[in-house]
Amino acid sequence: MKLSIGIVGLPNVGKSTLFKLLTKQEITIANYPFATIDPNVGVVSVPDERVQKLSKLSSSKKEIPAVVEFYDIAGLVKGANKGEGLGNQFLANIRNVQAVAHIVRCFGQGDIIHVESTVDPIRDIDIIEMELIFKDIETVDKRMGKLEAEARGNDKTAIKNLGVLKQIRAELEAGNLTGRFKDEPIVHELQLLSAKPQLFLLNGSPEEVSEDVKRKIAEMGFEYLIADLKDESAVPELIKKAYAILNLISFFTTGEDETRAWTIERGTKAPQAAGVIHTDFEQKFIRAEVISTEKLLEAGGWSHAKQKGWLRLEGKEYVMQDGDVIVVRHG
Repeated sequence: MKLSIGIVGLPNVGKSTLFKLLTKQEITIANYPFATIDPNVGVVSVPDERVQKLSKLSSSKKEIPAVVEFYDIAGLVKGANKGEGLGNQFLANIRNVQAVAHIVRCFGQGDIIHVESTVDPIRDIDIIEMELIFKDIETVDKRMGKLEAEARGNDKTAIKNLGVLKQIRAELEAGNLTGRFKDEPIVHELQLLSAKPQLFLLNGSPEEVSEDVKRKIAEMGFEYLIADLKDESAVPELIKKAYAILNLISFFTTGEDETRAWTIERGTKAPQAAGVIHTDFEQKFIRAEVISTEKLLEAGGWSHAKQKGWLRLEGKEYVMQDGDVIVVRHG
């Protein structure tokens, strides 16, 4: 599956700088709002030394790591939901990603102007979150109007969805995010912005991040990463945390032609994992030969692992584990 993350925040908080670090692409970074006119999309390799180790073991001709798509979404401002700044266009771009990397400026004033004139991370977080909430209220209200008409015709699905949206509307009206409804089908359909998982990247030094900011993010139920975006070391940790909040794991296939990492949700069973490799494999799945990366490396290769009896034959109910290396047997 593809992992896509939208980089959001106010103008001049470090979004485009992060994007440049992530992708090494040359993009416009300027000391004024709205330097980013269209969302830049960058495909970034997931850092995972297991790919290199397996490739070396198999003498693979190619290494294909898992990837993340990062969308650099232009800075939101207060009133974006009503079209302020570049408003609705960029709120719509957030709909298309699975998770949000929310960049918050914690570094001092210096020479870089702040769109709100002063540096106040808690205020800035509230501005972005409320813009997502206001946009979702608009989305929910539009759908509720249609569902009310369908519910009058005794459509059971419409009645259920209407009930869910009424609960969501009350949460949004109270200024709350809606992540607890994320598994509801109607939320998936509407791609509600306030239901998306978020990871906060606090742009500054640890000394510049107050306990109040940390506490606020924890109370919202999200994780954070403190990093000076002049430092490239933040990138691997950001990707790892993104995997974690989306409950994703990697499994591998390896051979002379290629070693490849595949991304699946934790809890995925073997046939569905096989389907990520090739759609036919899920339907025609018989069984899989499975071994952990660590045991395969310890054995020194597939044939040695087989001799040691370390390969397992797993059927349709097997739940894939992070780091599994598999060979799919199919009809």
